[in-house]
Amino acid sequence: MDLFVKQSTKLVKGCIANDRAAQEDLYKLFYAEMIRLCYRYFKTDELAKEALNAGFLKVFQHIGSFDYKKGDLHTWIKTIIVRTCIDLNRRELKFATEKWTTEETEDVFILPAALQKLYAEDLVNSIRMLPAATQAVFNLYVIDGYSHKEIGEQLNIGESTSRWHLAEAKKQLRELLSHGAKSNGYPSEKNKITK
Repeated sequence: MDLFVKQSTKLVKGCIANDRAAQEDLYKLFYAEMIRLCYRYFKTDELAKEALNAGFLKVFQHIGSFDYKKGDLHTWIKTIIVRTCIDLNRRELKFATEKWTTEETEDVFILPAALQKLYAEDLVNSIRMLPAATQAVFNLYVIDGYSHKEIGEQLNIGESTSRWHLAEAKKQLRELLSHGAKSNGYPSEKNKITK
């Protein structure tokens, strides 16, 4: 058993026993990664922190059901945090009830060269500039790997609406990233993002 598994096993046992020190240590151990995950889903720091804290509350309430045989602690906590973000998004977002068809959406390609020039923080900030519904769908599809069907079920929207939000996210990111590349002084030809 490696050191991380031993440490996390001890923390899980402490959390099951409602040991505040173990809960604090578990929170600190996963805080940085999980808050970054929450920032991807929300425009404001307050909502991201609310999601993080609500997610960890669920972690502590259900830590007794965690089973190492079914997976690792990191994946279990991440799943709870993502689902909490989805729930909070569902509460906060007001999706349009309009239906979009696939023909109305265009697939936008972002050149890898343009992405390589961006820092991760710039990319996250660009994603956070998207409208809330579009941002949520982009994160679920591109970053977390959900299908349009799963996104539709999670957010109570149609698959075509999910596809529209993804296409809109790509379109807006293309514009944001191309403007950011130009303002950073990169030659415009190298950073031109095309379909």
